[in-house]
Formats: sequence, structure tokens, C-alpha cells
Amino acid sequence: MAAARRMLSLLLPLAWARPAGCADPPDGGWLAGSVPEEERCTVERADASLTYSLFLQRFAFSRPVILRGVTDNSAFRALCTREKLLAAFGTRSVRLSTANTYSYRKVDVPFQEYVEQLLAPQDPARLGSGSGSGVPFHWHGPGYSEVIFGRKRWFLYPPDMTPHFHPNETTLAWLHHTYPALPPAQRPLECTLRPGEVLYFPDRWWHATLNLDTSVFISTFLG
Repeated sequence: MAAARRMLSLLLPLAWARPAGCADPPDGGWLAGSVPEEERCTVERADASLTYSLFLQRFAFSRPVILRGVTDNSAFRALCTREKLLAAFGTRSVRLSTANTYSYRKVDVPFQEYVEQLLAPQDPARLGSGSGSGVPFHWHGPGYSEVIFGRKRWFLYPPDMTPHFHPNETTLAWLHHTYPALPPAQRPLECTLRPGEVLYFPDRWWHATLNLDTSVFISTFLG
């Protein structure tokens, strides 16, 4: 939360930087992709009527859920357009890691260089960023992820069902090579997260992500 507050303090002056009447593009100026969504979302969705006690009973320790209408990040979203993030953080260094399970190779580059030169649709045979990038299967503690711009496709397995994957293979390559051969009983839970939707996943659930577009998102990991 402290990091989010610091980021917001840096971005707030940009909220008034555009001349009156100049609306931000609906996609935030980020690149749309061509990777398809799943045929059918198999992750349950819930809205703001979900009570805390029902969340604990049905989802907190047993299965993921997509929450809709529970947050209003419109002010933050307005600050996360391509133009405004470049203006605020263009000269700052960002740390990039390889798109594999262990992320053992890391490189620091200026944010502007990352956005203008490295964000491009991904070749399935290469590690990369942009549309088609993502994180291969891994697990950790419970958490939330909210999409601000773009679409992010999720694949999830319960802790007792280890997915078949190569740790150095990208999620896009896994989708092309392994996923089509999986029998129905071995398919993951999957769904595409859109702006304003929040995914909750329980402790130790395997998950992989695939950015269908260049996506801006927030993740929070619990305990």
C-alpha cells in the first residue's frame, strides 16, 4: 500500500496535464493484441453482493473467484494511460525478468525504452513482453489481481493438481503446444480478466497468465 500511495502522489499532477476537452483513449493508448480468449470462462464470478462471510465460506480457502463491481479505480486508471505513465516514469529504471517460472535473468532498462522499444506482440518461441507475454505456471500465497487496461487470461490448478509444463517455456508456447492435447479432466480453470475485474486465488494454487493485450494491472499478495 505504501508503494501504491507513493506512485499515486507522483501521478496526481498529471491528472490535470491534458487541455480541456482532450479525453484519454479508452484503451489508455496501450497496444491491443490478437491472442484469443478462452471458449468458456470456468472461474466463478461474483459481484458486490458477496458478503465477507460468504467469501470465507465459498472461496477464501478453496477456489478462485472473479469479483466485479467491488472497486472503483477510475481515478487511478486515468493516471495509468501510456502517455501519463511515460511522462511520470519515462526516465526511471524498471527491472525486467525472463518470462519463465524462475525469472532468473533480470535486466534494468529505462521505462521509456521498455514501452517504446520492447513492448511488442510476442513470438511464441522467445521470451518477451507485450501482447502474448505472461508468467508460466508457479504458485505462492493467496492474492488478488485487478486489470486496469487490457485483457489478461488466467489458467489455474488446485494445489494437488500439478500442471504439465516446462519452466523455460512461455505461457503462449504452452497454450499452443500443450493445452490442445489436454483431456477435459486435465484442463485448468481459466478465464480472461477485463478492466475493473479482480481475481482472487487461494493459497498455493498453480497459476499462469497470458496478456491478450498490453495490460496494466495491480497484484496484491497476502501473508
